[in-house]
Amino acid sequence: MDCCFRLETDGYCKKRRESCIVTEEINTLLFDLDGTLLDTNELIITSYLHAFDQFYPDRFKREDVLPFLGPPLIDAFASVDPEKAEEMVEIYRRFNTEKHDMLVHEFEGVYETIRTLHENDFKLAIVSTKIRKTVLQGLALTNLDEFFDVIVTLDEVEKAKPDPEPLEKALAALGSKPEEAMMIGDNYHDILGGKNAGTYTCGVSWSIKGADFLKQYEPDYMLDRMSDLLDIVGVGRR
Repeated sequence: MDCCFRLETDGYCKKRRESCIVTEEINTLLFDLDGTLLDTNELIITSYLHAFDQFYPDRFKREDVLPFLGPPLIDAFASVDPEKAEEMVEIYRRFNTEKHDMLVHEFEGVYETIRTLHENDFKLAIVSTKIRKTVLQGLALTNLDEFFDVIVTLDEVEKAKPDPEPLEKALAALGSKPEEAMMIGDNYHDILGGKNAGTYTCGVSWSIKGADFLKQYEPDYMLDRMSDLLDIVGVGRR
């Protein structure tokens, strides 16, 4: 069987297991949402640019806001202007909500893969740095909402990823142990959050920041396609 996991083909597979296939060991999957399951990149970039333009016209370009994808909004805006951060968050959220359904869709293979995992009795959770309202909006838009038993958002925690709190909260709600879980995400805080919580970690090669960026944080696995996840967790061999 051809290996479909970038970490092995690049000679980079983190040596947590001799094989790049995990079978019955994992029964719980924690997913980031934006940039992992849903292609919200254009929505997020344009929302940031809209908010910044209200205070700093033409100062910020697309490439300038890429580092802000992932962390909580308040942290991103505060790094630019702490005094205006809360106001910029509100402007961002209004614009984001207005444009959401026009610009958001799931990545290729996501719906089919998540449905298959659900049908095979995996415990599934969303662990996001977004507020609950927008997480639910995205899941409903893409018909993924029926598959997730637990959703942990910024509204339910004191500390966001990479702090382990949101992952630990999801694991507790699912009744799962860290060693039987995997965190899947498109950004460094997903990988570090998983490591801090003691779970397996998995990056996605379609991250807007690039696969090489994620490799710096040494995830256990890397997906070239969402369907690769089925092989990693042993669907078809259960």
